[in-house]
Amino acid sequence: MSRRSVVIGTGSALPDLRVTNHELAARGIDTSHDWIVARTGIEARHFAGDGETTATLATEAARKALAAAGLPAEKIGLIVLATATPDQTFPASATRVQTALGIDDCIAFDVSAVCTGFLYALSIADNMVKGGMADYALVIGAETFSRILDWEDRATCVLFGDGAGALILQAQDTEDRGILATKLHADGRHNDLLFVDGGVSTTGTVGKLRMKGKEVFRHAVVNLADVLTETLTAAGHKAEEVDWVVPHQANKRILDATAKKLGLDPARVIVTVDQHANTSAASVPLALDVAVRDGRVKKNDLIVLEAMGGGFTWGAAVLRY
Repeated sequence: MSRRSVVIGTGSALPDLRVTNHELAARGIDTSHDWIVARTGIEARHFAGDGETTATLATEAARKALAAAGLPAEKIGLIVLATATPDQTFPASATRVQTALGIDDCIAFDVSAVCTGFLYALSIADNMVKGGMADYALVIGAETFSRILDWEDRATCVLFGDGAGALILQAQDTEDRGILATKLHADGRHNDLLFVDGGVSTTGTVGKLRMKGKEVFRHAVVNLADVLTETLTAAGHKAEEVDWVVPHQANKRILDATAKKLGLDPARVIVTVDQHANTSAASVPLALDVAVRDGRVKKNDLIVLEAMGGGFTWGAAVLRY
């Protein structure tokens, strides 16, 4: 038997404000519902309002995951929060979640890998749990991307939304459940294809998101297909054995193209981009929680998680739920 990280609970949170494509167009953005749906599959998204932050959304998702696991917060020994939009430059938003949950002492830190952030956070937490640093870990992806959007750039401002997703990992001695393999990558040569034009040590400002969509699309399809195959091989499984793929929810066309390239049944791909848009590091755990709560994902299902984001970063994980 091996010590593995097993998912025992999931949770998610969305801001109160839901904004449809029609409402975006009514705000004066040069776009339309049909234009957005045809290019992205997005119909609506949620935006954080007054009093809603990355940490408050992360805390709500964490509480729901703890409730689903039937676990008191004080059992958590590790919090890893993936975000590109923290509440403060420092300290880590993970420590704000820790305090909100009433945990006096545990390991808590943030990870920044943009849309791949949750996969990075999950891999780190998995290895720390397997290494004995914690018996229970809280892994969160949370974002408020609405705060870094350029509302004059219709090519990007319609793509993103805010939200959070979380899961609880428990150390268990098992061979056939839990996280079976993770693979992570980065290639900083592509910085200028997807980035924010500000920063603490450069401009002293937060900046706005900038993206060259066609180039990102091309890299995404190739990188995601490759890392899915790589991770499945490392886990000792094949694509036809997968029950569910939970991808980063960036663009419906990317999801379709990746599934086609791998020969995956589109019906086995969890899609939430239509209602949530791209929530960056939150999108994978948010989509997973939706599928768990609506009954699609069941115990012992073989699941693949995958994402690609600015950097570029990309990665995947294979787990037996």
